[in-house]
Amino acid sequence: VQLQASGGGLVQDGGSLRLSCAASGRTFRDYAMGWFRQAPGKEREFVATISWSGGSTYYADSVKGRFTISRDNAKNTVYLQMNSLKAEDTAVYYCAAKARGPSYSGSAYNYWGQGTLVTVSS
Repeated sequence: VQLQASGGGLVQDGGSLRLSCAASGRTFRDYAMGWFRQAPGKEREFVATISWSGGSTYYADSVKGRFTISRDNAKNTVYLQMNSLKAEDTAVYYCAAKARGPSYSGSAYNYWGQGTLVTVSS
């Protein structure tokens, strides 16, 4: 499956952005989806994941209550709504896909998008 992330940009502290990740190539609903991020000089970290049906979602503690992951299987797209953004959310955000259930671990994902940069100015 090919993944194309978009929606990143520059936003002020406290602002909002919605990231999108469009999938193509295989049956989208066969895959759990995840969002990860990597800040400059830091390791990649888990942000959120969603099951194939959208019925189960999980979040990193650092974004819980501020970010929402969702998906539209008819559009082959997964979203990450980011509210109350902080400077520490600045990173390149990646979407990823894996077979079967959602996972916190990046190594469990088979397919990755190219990343989209989110910059939060304080």
